[in-house]
Amino acid sequence: MRIALLCQPYIPFAGRCLRGFLLVFFVLSYSMGVAQTPLSLPFFDDFSTATGRPGLDRPDPTLWQPGSGVYINNTMAINQPTVNVASFDGLAANGRPYVQNIPLAQGYTDTLASLPVNMAGLSAADSVYLSFYWQAKGQGESPDPGDSLSRQAGDSLTVQFLDRTGVWRTTWAIVGGVVNNNFFQVFIPIRSANYFHAGFAFRFRAFGRESGPFDTWNIDYIYLNRGRSINDKFVKDVAMRQALTPFLKRYTAMPLSQYVVNPAIETADSVTTDINNLFNNFNFTTFHFTVRDEVSGRIVQDDPQTNSVLIPSLSSQRKVVRPTPVTGFGSATRALLRYKVDLLTTDDQNPSIPGINLRRNDTISAVAALDNYYAYDDGTWEYAQQIRQREQVAVRFILNKPDAIGGVRVCIVPFTTNQTGQSLVINVYSNRAGKPGPTLYQQAFSTQYPTSRNGFVEFTFAKSVTVKDTFYVGYQQISSSDTTLLRIGFDKNSPFGSQIFYNGGSNWDQNLASASLNVQGAFMLRPIMGAKSDTIVTATPEPEPLALLRTYPNPTTGLIRWDGSQLTRLEAMNSSGRLLLTLEPSRGQQTLDLSYLPDGVYLIRLFADKRVVVQKLIIQH
Repeated sequence: MRIALLCQPYIPFAGRCLRGFLLVFFVLSYSMGVAQTPLSLPFFDDFSTATGRPGLDRPDPTLWQPGSGVYINNTMAINQPTVNVASFDGLAANGRPYVQNIPLAQGYTDTLASLPVNMAGLSAADSVYLSFYWQAKGQGESPDPGDSLSRQAGDSLTVQFLDRTGVWRTTWAIVGGVVNNNFFQVFIPIRSANYFHAGFAFRFRAFGRESGPFDTWNIDYIYLNRGRSINDKFVKDVAMRQALTPFLKRYTAMPLSQYVVNPAIETADSVTTDINNLFNNFNFTTFHFTVRDEVSGRIVQDDPQTNSVLIPSLSSQRKVVRPTPVTGFGSATRALLRYKVDLLTTDDQNPSIPGINLRRNDTISAVAALDNYYAYDDGTWEYAQQIRQREQVAVRFILNKPDAIGGVRVCIVPFTTNQTGQSLVINVYSNRAGKPGPTLYQQAFSTQYPTSRNGFVEFTFAKSVTVKDTFYVGYQQISSSDTTLLRIGFDKNSPFGSQIFYNGGSNWDQNLASASLNVQGAFMLRPIMGAKSDTIVTATPEPEPLALLRTYPNPTTGLIRWDGSQLTRLEAMNSSGRLLLTLEPSRGQQTLDLSYLPDGVYLIRLFADKRVVVQKLIIQH
């Protein structure tokens, strides 16, 4: 095929090269000019415009440089100025430690750097100030002050300015060791001529432990502008602040099929939050409460409040709304109830921060998932709990009608050493007098980490477990060498801590009712409901105690035995859960020779009478 060039005059080769070079030059120059166009004053961010996906939300790309590891959330801080903060710790943006397998590694961790801000033509006479609020620890881990004897550097948060030579200069710093739940406001004057240039920028930078969610700092309400003073502390802004309490009475999420049995019992009597007045004068507010199913698009509740309420200066105020039970789901199998409070203020009509509409922080919302799982957590962890090898933790769930468990979703938090492949055991227990009873099902899995902070890993059971009323789901640590490192995400803000039970070796104790376990919050452990196979492990009648289903001796040189003829299958796995052998015993067989395996710790999975037990076996030749 021949291509005809229409109206193309001949251009010498050198001319064509020159024209191509000029075209590339102008395109690159324009692109770089667009990319480096500095921001204009004022610069303001309170992180309230995040999408509400903690762990996935990133700082506003129109204000901040990409690549920051900071965590945008509304749960890690205590009494924050407005909804959402930026939290700094030893986890990168993907939720993994900056350094793994070196537990005490220290260095710079999260950094939050602004885009260039045009300060050209300004001087000290323009009275330019940067202000922000900061808090150490909050709901996270406390930054340390350092130790001169061991030469351990103190954990710190610094503010740096970019001067006209391209060098970052530290202008403010705070070292760990501060024990206070308050937020402190900082004012930094900008007076040096080195900072009054078109490419000025500023950044927050944390220094601390790089191997996990350690040394937490929270910042909020960042404001850079000219014409300010050290006394410019009060902004005419009334804002939403604390996360909404659960829409459901007994859970944060539950299966829709369970909710529709009795919506009135499952819906909370009230939902609360609070608002914060940052101004040194009183104000009047009203609010609007709505509930919308994001799956169907249906608005199920629309309640405007018409009476104005006075909020005193520099104070917070509790707000209470009354959700109504939701019906009319028809044949739907899931619903996502977005419940939202809109604060009605005149923040868009005040000059406190010129050019910024301060109504941006007047809305707060949450989602009650009516899906195929139960949850007591709000989807974010502030901490991670660990148990030792002989300990057990279980969480109680109460049904409205019989159901089946097909697996469990678990949020495993990465700390210090990479635990990928380490074995853990998921247990399902029946109910005995309000505490975990006999084990209904037990299965070993290999530890995996989620793909993002606050993410879950789904562990699917080989067999579904039918349950009629009350059941418990828990886990056990198998490895003895890495016991202290496997940690489950823990939501410290959950009000459902009494549903946790702890067994230190022989007895089950209820959390918040016993000295053996007294922590406020909830494990991020979610049973998935609905049968996924034809083989059902039934909770009734109550099975024979599983302690009788075992092999012995333990430790052994390789030959193992079992009693009775009920064993239908045996699986041998290494400590990481990789299957090594499968045996279906012949009639009368009650022994197995594993002496060909090297010394070590193994897992033996036993199947009998629709029950499954996982046992740790030590082989020593």
